[in-house]
Amino acid sequence: MAAAPTTSSMAAALGTPTPTPAANSTTPSAAGTPGGTMTTPAVAAASCGAAAAAAQQQQQQRGVLIGERLYSGVRISLENCVMPAERLAHTPSSYDRLEAAVETELRELGCELVQAAGILLRLPQVAMATGQVLFQRFYYSKSFIKHNMEVVAMSCVNLAAKIEEAPRRNRDVINVFHHLRQLRTNRVPSPLTLDQGYINTKNELIKSERRILKELGFCVHVKHPHKIIVVYLQVLECHKNQPLVQTAWNYMNDSLRTNVFVRYSPETIACACIYLSARTLQIPLPGRPPWFSLFGADEADLQDICLAILQLYNRRKPSLEHLESCVERCRVELQELKLRERGFCLEPNPGTPGRFSPASKPASPRDPAHSTTTTTTTASTASAATASTASTSLPPSLLLRLSPAALRGAKRRLDADTAGGGEGPR
Repeated sequence: MAAAPTTSSMAAALGTPTPTPAANSTTPSAAGTPGGTMTTPAVAAASCGAAAAAAQQQQQQRGVLIGERLYSGVRISLENCVMPAERLAHTPSSYDRLEAAVETELRELGCELVQAAGILLRLPQVAMATGQVLFQRFYYSKSFIKHNMEVVAMSCVNLAAKIEEAPRRNRDVINVFHHLRQLRTNRVPSPLTLDQGYINTKNELIKSERRILKELGFCVHVKHPHKIIVVYLQVLECHKNQPLVQTAWNYMNDSLRTNVFVRYSPETIACACIYLSARTLQIPLPGRPPWFSLFGADEADLQDICLAILQLYNRRKPSLEHLESCVERCRVELQELKLRERGFCLEPNPGTPGRFSPASKPASPRDPAHSTTTTTTTASTASAATASTASTSLPPSLLLRLSPAALRGAKRRLDADTAGGGEGPR
């Protein structure tokens, strides 16, 4: 049986030249294509797909196009949990004039509240660890001055219980924190009454939980280093040393009260706990080369984490009353600063305590009548404010909300009551 004719034999029979492949391509050449090559449909489809993927990646980097508006994209990964150095150095609380030592004590106290509440609620340890990490992350986005520490800790416990599939009722969480506050203030524990105060606390809990999710971008997954410790000790053939394993585990739980979980990766924290426990128990580990270099850790980072953990044992127990007074003082100073920026100032009247009053605006020099009217109106408004302030105990924030007409009406009622017998305002 004769073989099938080839392309060369058919071309020679027809007297046409045989097409030769191009030097830089495996496809036959053709006119009208760059470089004298002709792409097949499969190659063209592949190149179009790669171009579309590159365009989509660039679009995701710029943002998400919804309708005619471009929204910023959201990238969720475990690398997002490690804060950059600039955010660690300048926290939102520091911008609100809160001292660094007070902020550190507030973080420790909040994490202790989460741990104690988790024990009373019989949550697993992984849920309590998740709640403490979420607490630390949130206060690198928001300030202690503007968000109550106890309410945020309560919300972190409630949210962490849901994340670790051990949910608790809102009422149980509120009752536990109410009980812990009574113990801290040395009061006799009493049950929480279901009144309007309980309803307000429950609403604050729900709103705070939503705020935490919003600020963290719903990236609430936490990779805990507890299992990593066991794996690393198995690699070092030290997993049968029970005191070493237990000591490293204890240091890991204590490190949750610090900010190391937002500064370093879980693998580095696990190496630091093993490093510190081996030094404490005087157990030798491989040193040439260093054992932690096998896991990609640096000795300077390990020593920094160990120092942060050891500082916990040298600090005094924080006082909630002292911390709350510091936060309230910073809140008042921040409020006064904002009022001054809006044009309000304190009355320097030595006879009465300092109150807020609107600053008088300069009148136009071209209109003397307008200047006289403005001065008279300002004087009457200030006198009405002084009279109402001296006779009532309204806070400055409420006085600021009153209009000049309301202040003049209050002054008229005060004058009428004084003329009628001095009974004071009703």
